[in-house]
Amino acid sequence: MSLSMYQASIPTFVRGLKNLSAILAKASAYAESKKIDQTVLVNARLAPDMFPLARQIQIASDGVKGCAARLAGVEVPSFPDNEASFADLQERINKTISFIESVKPEQIDGSEEKAIHLKVGGRELDFKGQPYLLEFVIPNFYFHLTAAYAILRHNGLDIGKRDFLGA
Repeated sequence: MSLSMYQASIPTFVRGLKNLSAILAKASAYAESKKIDQTVLVNARLAPDMFPLARQIQIASDGVKGCAARLAGVEVPSFPDNEASFADLQERINKTISFIESVKPEQIDGSEEKAIHLKVGGRELDFKGQPYLLEFVIPNFYFHLTAAYAILRHNGLDIGKRDFLGA
């Protein structure tokens, strides 16, 4: 049995976002218990030239909702990048999950050869559907999830591999 484009995308994205949501819930509780202003963590970064936690989550969200929409041939929903709290970030994750779960398998399956054109950081990129998903979106998604995890871990949150991978 072959793996479909839908199976390779939406369930993977939902799982990663739900695991991120659970990590953010722990981060919120951690900030409260340690009396840390949550904006310190939301704006934390690993290096001066690296995006902060909130931006890592925004980019992960943008990547998967854009992927689902482009492969399905529907409009990419636009979310303002204005999250300033854990509650805001949780809301963005929930909106992202709701959107990508609204895309049906029959909308994505068969998109392996679909032409995908996008602009990223001032560059124009062209892909076929399968390389777009497997070689661009999925690696970027995990990069930003990992960065978010690492930022929180670096700031003292007691999380580990099980949190990242989920149950």
